[in-house]
Amino acid sequence: QVQLVESGGGLVQAGGSLRLSCAVSGRSFSSVAMGWFRQAPGKEREFVAGVSRGGTQVKFVDSVKGRFAVSKDNAKNTMYLQMNSLKTEDTAVYYCATKWPGGSGVYTDDRDYDYWGQGTQVTVSS
Repeated sequence: QVQLVESGGGLVQAGGSLRLSCAVSGRSFSSVAMGWFRQAPGKEREFVAGVSRGGTQVKFVDSVKGRFAVSKDNAKNTMYLQMNSLKTEDTAVYYCATKWPGGSGVYTDDRDYDYWGQGTQVTVSS
């Protein structure tokens, strides 16, 4: 059974940092591409960052470029989202997702993903 478990969310002041983790079990981690999405209250879920199967390609939504970093550790079956210089508008529930099989690229459409985590709340205060 495939499971994705996010952790690392919380409350942080604007300008601060958080690192989210997404641990994957039940699937060959090296075969999946992965992504981070977020959903703020009253808004649609949006793509935040993604990483290719091999971890060599990444993409970000424009609003987080230069502030967020994404990585995939195939040895630990875990994906990370390092979030720096957080802004109040980053407040949302963050979800990780897998796409199997992952190709060589990064997927930004949530319809491409097959399994999702339960989400972790990130709240940035002013």
